[in-house]
Amino acid sequence: MAGRWPLGACWDARCARAGVRKITVHDARRTCATLLVDLDVHPRVIMQVLRHAEVSVTMEIYSQASSDATRDALKRLGESLR
Repeated sequence: MAGRWPLGACWDARCARAGVRKITVHDARRTCATLLVDLDVHPRVIMQVLRHAEVSVTMEIYSQASSDATRDALKRLGESLR
């Protein structure tokens, strides 16, 4: 384990104990941000949960757009291409 990030071993152990598929800490943060966006949590609150200094980091890097409006837009686009 020489040279390994200390959180990595702890994270792996927690994933194993919880019986969930192991993903990276970074992927877990991205998933957390995306789920909070889907729940319409205010961006400033998400920023605080992820401990970012700027909301732009939270919204531009970690969250992925998957709102109802996005799904509706893609559905309408698909229908227009038929």
